[in-house]
Amino acid sequence: MRQVIVQYKLKSERVEEHEALIRAVFDELAKTTPEGIRYAAFKKPDGVSYVHVALVAARSNPLDAVAAFKTFTARIGERCVQPPEVIDLMQIGAYGL
Repeated sequence: MRQVIVQYKLKSERVEEHEALIRAVFDELAKTTPEGIRYAAFKKPDGVSYVHVALVAARSNPLDAVAAFKTFTARIGERCVQPPEVIDLMQIGAYGL
């Protein structure tokens, strides 16, 4: 299983647009219910920094087939002051994940 955290920081004037794109991803996931993924997005207290967590058990990442995710990622660099950093994690232990 691939376990990933992605973190980045937005331009403050792009927060509303960005969060609408994130909500669209979760709306589509709720409708399509792909197997093999657990995914969450969080905003840090500063209001412009975000963290996404993905646990992918499928052979290929189900997010790659989500149209709203493609839209979300297509121009993310334009919305950021600190670009996305993808961090692959190695699990040592977990409870309830």
